[in-house]
Amino acid sequence: MTTEQLLAFPDDGTDRELIEGQLRERGMTVRNYPHSSCMSRITGKLVPWVAAQPEPRGDVVSGEAGFRLRRNPDTTVGIDVAYISAEMVAANRGITGLLVGVPVLAVEILSPTDTHEGVGEKVDLYLRLNVPMVWVVDPRHRTVIIYQPGQEPVLFNATQSIDGGSCLPGLSVRVADLFA
Repeated sequence: MTTEQLLAFPDDGTDRELIEGQLRERGMTVRNYPHSSCMSRITGKLVPWVAAQPEPRGDVVSGEAGFRLRRNPDTTVGIDVAYISAEMVAANRGITGLLVGVPVLAVEILSPTDTHEGVGEKVDLYLRLNVPMVWVVDPRHRTVIIYQPGQEPVLFNATQSIDGGSCLPGLSVRVADLFA
């Protein structure tokens, strides 16, 4: 299936994504207080960090931002929060729909309806497509797992801080600050 075929579906309450040309459907994720609060808090930590970076700057997008990560086979997904590079911002200037390209950071915030299989598939996909950093944030357990290509995942709990490493230089966030 192509992204154009995916976008032709009606808005009927079904969450749809393309993973390497294969349609994935599930009932619309029920957004809840822990999920939305966490999304806001992550965005609130990233936006000031971006503002402190030298020009040209990247950007932060949130709210299940749509990304066309790849063509042939098409991979089109929604990402809860993402940081895109200045180059990607420039390449997508004027676009009113999906962002085209791979973010520097993809953040997936777990919802009660998420499955380990579904989240694992997206993390594996992001790493195969060379997303430099992936955060899987669990509001229930107040943890963040950071994935990077070629490295073992690292689990952080609410007593720890995470940093952006070489992907997001200078970023430092207390994990506890991501949760209500």
